[in-house]
Amino acid sequence: MPGAAATKFGHGFAKVFGIKLQYRDQDKKDPVNRGESVFSVASADTYVESEPTTMDFIHEVVPSKQTMINYGKGLFPFVHWAPFYNLQWFYGDLVAGVTIGAVVVPQSMAYAKLALLPVEFGLYSGFMGVLIYWIFATSKDITIGPVAVMSTITGNVVAYAKIHTPQYQGYQVAQALAVICGAIVCFFGLIRIGWVVEFISLTSILAFITGSAINILCGQVPTLMGISSHMNTRASTYLVIINTFKNLHYTTLDAALGLTALVMLYLIRFVCNTCAKRFPNKAKMFFFLATLRTAFVICLYTLISYLVNRHVAANHNANSYKKAHTAILGPVPRGFQHAGVPIVNKTIIKGFASQIPVSVIVLLIEHIAISKSFGRINNYTIDPSQELLAIGVTNLLGPFLGAYPATGSFSRTAIKAKAGVRTPFAGVITAIIVLIAIYALPAAFYWISNASLSAVIIHAVGDLIADPNTVYQFWRVSPLEVIIFFIGVIVTVFSSIEDGIYTTLVVSVVVLLVRVAKARGRFLGKVKIHSVVGDHLIEDESTGKGGYELRTKSKESNTTHERDIFLPIDHHDGTNPDIDISAPYPGVYVYRFSEGFNYPNANHYLDQLTATIFSQTRKTNPNAYARLGDRPWNNPGPTRNGVIEVDYSKPTLKALILDFSSVNNVDITSVQQLIDVRNQLDRYTAPDRVEWHFACINNRWTKRALVAAGFGLPTPSEDIGDYHRWKPLYSVAELGGSDSAAAAEEAQFNKRSRSAVPDIEAADRFHDEDGGSSSSSNVNGQENDLQRERTRAARKVMVVGGLNRPFFHLDVTSAFNSAVASIKGREDAALAPEVVDSKKEDFVVS
Repeated sequence: MPGAAATKFGHGFAKVFGIKLQYRDQDKKDPVNRGESVFSVASADTYVESEPTTMDFIHEVVPSKQTMINYGKGLFPFVHWAPFYNLQWFYGDLVAGVTIGAVVVPQSMAYAKLALLPVEFGLYSGFMGVLIYWIFATSKDITIGPVAVMSTITGNVVAYAKIHTPQYQGYQVAQALAVICGAIVCFFGLIRIGWVVEFISLTSILAFITGSAINILCGQVPTLMGISSHMNTRASTYLVIINTFKNLHYTTLDAALGLTALVMLYLIRFVCNTCAKRFPNKAKMFFFLATLRTAFVICLYTLISYLVNRHVAANHNANSYKKAHTAILGPVPRGFQHAGVPIVNKTIIKGFASQIPVSVIVLLIEHIAISKSFGRINNYTIDPSQELLAIGVTNLLGPFLGAYPATGSFSRTAIKAKAGVRTPFAGVITAIIVLIAIYALPAAFYWISNASLSAVIIHAVGDLIADPNTVYQFWRVSPLEVIIFFIGVIVTVFSSIEDGIYTTLVVSVVVLLVRVAKARGRFLGKVKIHSVVGDHLIEDESTGKGGYELRTKSKESNTTHERDIFLPIDHHDGTNPDIDISAPYPGVYVYRFSEGFNYPNANHYLDQLTATIFSQTRKTNPNAYARLGDRPWNNPGPTRNGVIEVDYSKPTLKALILDFSSVNNVDITSVQQLIDVRNQLDRYTAPDRVEWHFACINNRWTKRALVAAGFGLPTPSEDIGDYHRWKPLYSVAELGGSDSAAAAEEAQFNKRSRSAVPDIEAADRFHDEDGGSSSSSNVNGQENDLQRERTRAARKVMVVGGLNRPFFHLDVTSAFNSAVASIKGREDAALAPEVVDSKKEDFVVS
């Protein structure tokens, strides 16, 4: 009763406001015979497709109780693998964790310099990143911590804040930036919209990483040469390059340490990689030696720096390290001296508000791109939304111990994967190594050379620059996107990293929209093809076009299969242009959408459709306008005397088939465009009507939209006011499954077969004794009867699509056959209407 009351209320509401509930619902106006056979309407095996309702949509959108439970469990992925943790996994995690610990300590200190922060803040970020991430991780390989690009952006924020908000320390600004960005990314992860990252193309990511790497590399060269105090290393890349050459005469002793450290880093890697190829059985050992090269070089050059600057004592005043012969780090506090609640207020946020979007983008694209890449390499799938949650929580909690923004590191992730990591728990082991460094090594950090840290940064980011082979391979895939790549790199070099990111994103989105808006459909023609075995495809030398002759070895071994397919008539899909593809049937056009069918491209699609149809067909009634004044202004005719030349070699338009295989959803604009084109074509073919057939509709809501617009059924004729007699064509399929009627008949057949076995054996014994053959014949007849019953049961069929939507077809072939059958039915009706109307229509299946 509540449902009936609601329906009654809804109908009354619609009547008051003039809403036509049955508007265009032709099947409800004429529910019985619209051309179907008696079998199709009365059979118990018919299927009438129901439309999706608002409640269906709500049930799809609103999460169920089980979905919410799974959501809660999904927030902490470690609960799925932690109960199975074992010693073998621990050994792999131990090796990988210690290895990454030896890499993350020097890199974190170096990247802190990029962020214009004391080196201890890099250690804090490195510690919190690996400590927290494993709880929320869906990737075993990712290592979260300070990275070059994010550190550079943080440094820009700190430099800007130093001028506009001098009352706050640089690390306070960096911590506030981490909290705000972490909160935004964490929110994205909680509401599970990690799919937004998919809007950032690989081209944009590659351009951003390459341009940023060039920017960072060029900015570190002055520090490497000891001339950073004579120039602004955070200017545009091209200015940094120019100023570096201008100030080379100020080069100091730092260049000796920096350049030799850089050469040694590359030399160790080259030697280890060469030895690994030459001695494959010791490849693992050489890999770990190459991995530890950063720690080795930092230790070696720290010792050299100490020997060069040992007259500078650590227990002197705080600025005594500035008197050293080479630039060194100086005092590094032991432990978490800057732990506390981060300062986040309106004033401090206002200082970096403009940098929040680019900071969030960098946090997202670096981490997700790296995690997806290594997930595919190592055969597991990451959850982008959960990864966003992991980044967000890390950056939310990290500032309480002094950390600044951190995200996934490509270089450390690659090392971790090669080191044999087994689970995300390896991050805890890395955190222990970093913790030891924070408390045990600050005295040694005092003597680290700034030039050697710059060498570490240059060595790390140098591998991020896209190599020529990668760019060439991208060019082979999509030349246009390579142009976007170079645009992003050039903008980054001549402007800033932020502008480079925004430029590539905007250009990529514009290209995507243009491709969608200017998508071109394809008119299809029918071709009969043969599937043959390779050795039966024999070249026919008599053909001038390199054709082939179909031959088979014998009739019994004929492996040739013929079928009709539909291909683009213009051959723009790369099919052999020597094959003649023409319109499938006079007056019937098959049109395939290529990029979806929505409001940006609907008009472009349908303009192309109507223009082609008008150029290849003739008007059904060329004398529709009796007087000159009745003609439309845009088509007044060739002359004023009323004589219209008609090209009778062109067919009249009879049916249109739309292939919706690439269409998932439609909208009001696109459907209204279809209605307008249908009305336009009906005027063009008056007094006839164009039949609209749709193939490969993938979405129930798309069907509902088309039905609401009056599609899916034959259009009634205005002069008769009823449907013409038409021959429907439906696709049917055999029933199957354990609960089907065919399965029940199969069970009965097996039962009868088992009961017949004793009779068969008795008949065989009787036949052997008496030499008669009548019993054997009876047995064979019984077996044949059972086999026929089995065949009939197995061949039970049902319609696949709804009988109430006869113009919605499973594929183009069935749509074409239906259109042709309907055209021929109309032609027969026109020739002998009284005969056709007295006949009962057949039920045609495909």
